[in-house]
Amino acid sequence: MTTLPPMGIGEVVAQSTKVLVPESEPPTVTLREILETVGALFLRPAASETRTLDLPIGEPMVVGPDEPISGLTDELVLLTGGRESVARIGDALARVADAGGRAVVVKSWGADLAEAVRAAEELGVTLLITSDDTAWRQLDAMVTAVCTAPVRIGPDHGDAVSGDLFTLANSIAASLGGPVTIEKTSGRILAYSNLPGQGIDEIRRLAILERQTPQRPTNDEEYRAIIRGPGPVKFESSHPAYADRMAVAIRAGHRVLGVIFVLCDRPRLVEDADHVLVDAAHATALHLLRAGVGRHDHDRIRRSEAVRGLVAGHTMAGAAATALGVPETTPVAMATVRPAPGTPPANAEAVTARAADLAGLYADYWHPAAASVLERGSITLALPSTGNGGEQVRHQIARLHKLGTDLVAAARRAGGVELVVGIGPMLPLADAARSHHLAEQIADVLRARSERVATLDDVRSAVVLAAFGAGRPVDDDLLVLPQVSALLEHDAEHGTEYAHTLLVHLGCAGDVAATAEALHVHENTARYRMRRLDEMFGIDLADGDETLVTWLQVRAALHR
Repeated sequence: MTTLPPMGIGEVVAQSTKVLVPESEPPTVTLREILETVGALFLRPAASETRTLDLPIGEPMVVGPDEPISGLTDELVLLTGGRESVARIGDALARVADAGGRAVVVKSWGADLAEAVRAAEELGVTLLITSDDTAWRQLDAMVTAVCTAPVRIGPDHGDAVSGDLFTLANSIAASLGGPVTIEKTSGRILAYSNLPGQGIDEIRRLAILERQTPQRPTNDEEYRAIIRGPGPVKFESSHPAYADRMAVAIRAGHRVLGVIFVLCDRPRLVEDADHVLVDAAHATALHLLRAGVGRHDHDRIRRSEAVRGLVAGHTMAGAAATALGVPETTPVAMATVRPAPGTPPANAEAVTARAADLAGLYADYWHPAAASVLERGSITLALPSTGNGGEQVRHQIARLHKLGTDLVAAARRAGGVELVVGIGPMLPLADAARSHHLAEQIADVLRARSERVATLDDVRSAVVLAAFGAGRPVDDDLLVLPQVSALLEHDAEHGTEYAHTLLVHLGCAGDVAATAEALHVHENTARYRMRRLDEMFGIDLADGDETLVTWLQVRAALHR
């Protein structure tokens, strides 16, 4: 038996290239299926009547407000135009109906479309509305992707398209029977699968670690073959140590969004792998379009740089607000995402890099002006407020905790990655560095706890004690326990001495008799005062850490 000499990655070439053209019939798609797939954020019916939604629909057709319309059949007409075009929607609907059309998408631009809805009903045209913020090109690409082919990625992975990209990669890998990477056409890795029993070779291992496919002599040739091919392309390896590969372009109409690669023999793929890969490409196209991946890279970089400068003190709040596209008065919560305790140091960098895309995706779901920064082995998220008012801010912090919990769960599902998320308080943009500093401290204390996600309210006492233990100053007013703040404010406004009573009681180790003697009052009076401390300010001495921090902060306030 001949033993082949070892070969470096730079020497591995595709020995042969075979273009596969799966046979498939054009699918029949209904309006309802389009609405359910792209989601209400992008497309919704203007009226409650939904009987026409089950009619078949064709690919989208973009029409300007004054363009001539003729010879329509089943096209979904995207009626473009600015705010001034809203008044002419009725006329445009009539022209669509006269041309044989039956479904139109418009933007309301904040106007009441009641008259347009009535006109559409009289004409027998289904009127749909897209968000004013949605680019027509994006909607065109999304609807085209739905109309081009049905989304089928295995029987148990129906939620993959709406989940994160790593979950989708795992779903595709499960359906194909082999490990998958989802890449840009530049070779940058967007996501990869991580299923038990599916092996990898050195090319894939390095691609995952470096987030970029390694450079090889036939890279450019392979990517050109994929982009130009009408279907999947199979590449036979020139060395048995490196797997054969099959790939397909991710398309939305004529637009190429990326590439999916699968290893063919680690283990052997399912029999109809080429068909499955084509379906997977359509599902991935929808995911990328809905998430906006690759559409606003320049804007994202600008936002990330603004946040990096804001945290470092190099960028003023006004400039950062302009880069983020929000008013300067917008509050922002900063969050820190890191690998959880137990992550091997050798894997920490790869884990953080992988989590960065996922964290950025969740940040985008929170707010279109959110930004993420990957630096020094951790991820910083800037999460602008979605509303106004104190009660609203408190509600948003609870929602941010849920966002962090979902992010941790998604990372765990996508490949066993464990993260911790520290969420700082929501403060004015000018104080973003302060929120970031507190988020870092929260993430620090989570490394010694079982929780994976926390806000400042969850771990304030632990943050204070950790700072004392490390010899750091504890001079941020936000680290004062809320009950201590309320207690000190009450004493200052009303001339009471509840703080002194509490300090004496703690100094007496909780002994009521000793407290009464030190205060020169009756024991019942001492008991009454302690009960009032609980009733009025929520002072609870059952928790050791909180009791210690309460004593430290009250003592510091009274001995200034």
